[in-house]
Amino acid sequence: MKSTFNPEYITKKEVIENCVINYYNLGTFIYEGNRNSIKIFDLQDSTICIKAFKKPHLFNKIMYTYFRKSKAKRSFEYAKLLLEKGIGTPKPIAYYENFDGLGLNDSYYVSEFLKSDFRYRELLKMEDEVKKETVLRQFVAFTYKLHQANIEFIDHSTGNTLIKDLGNGQYAFYLVDLNRTNFDKKLTFEERMKNFSKLTSSEDIIAIMSDEYAKLSGENKEMVFNAMWKATQEFQHQFYRKKRLKKKLKFWKK
Repeated sequence: MKSTFNPEYITKKEVIENCVINYYNLGTFIYEGNRNSIKIFDLQDSTICIKAFKKPHLFNKIMYTYFRKSKAKRSFEYAKLLLEKGIGTPKPIAYYENFDGLGLNDSYYVSEFLKSDFRYRELLKMEDEVKKETVLRQFVAFTYKLHQANIEFIDHSTGNTLIKDLGNGQYAFYLVDLNRTNFDKKLTFEERMKNFSKLTSSEDIIAIMSDEYAKLSGENKEMVFNAMWKATQEFQHQFYRKKRLKKKLKFWKK
């Protein structure tokens, strides 16, 4: 097993490594999907989070061994880069990679467990409209900060931003699921607007977010709204088109 450790956590290396080796026997699942799963493990003085990535098929086994960094390695390195740039994300601890004769077999990313108050998806369901708008505008400011730092967080979707209530109407934002992130990319206006497209299908929410982005960027308010709403509608169209195609494929397989 190959691993890279954050020096801050080197004293816990042995116990963390045991958690990775016994991933499916210890800990508690907080997410279990078709591709990846996430567990938390309580140590003596802290809680860690371990993400297990789906075992790659033959082509990716070779790609992740010789031509491209594994998702676990990218997650670890990107978390360090984000923190260096002042962008919130759970602190990275380590990543692990297991190889067989053909290439990468499985991989794990370890970070501190960050207890949040809610995610962006829960924000959309918030009944307190004043609080919702406050958080939305601060979320837009957080996203604008990403854009100004030339960071493209490709998976900027409803489940990938953790939000903590700091009190006094202030909120902190933390990105997760980092392995698809571009750094040092100067985003065009269209790319910036497209970065909001996976977050909502609500025109009212887009109106608030576009208004705040226009204020921060100095761009024309109507132009920002139109571009953000267009990108959102295009994503929704593609998303539901894919769902319809999947249903048809399942029908013909029966």
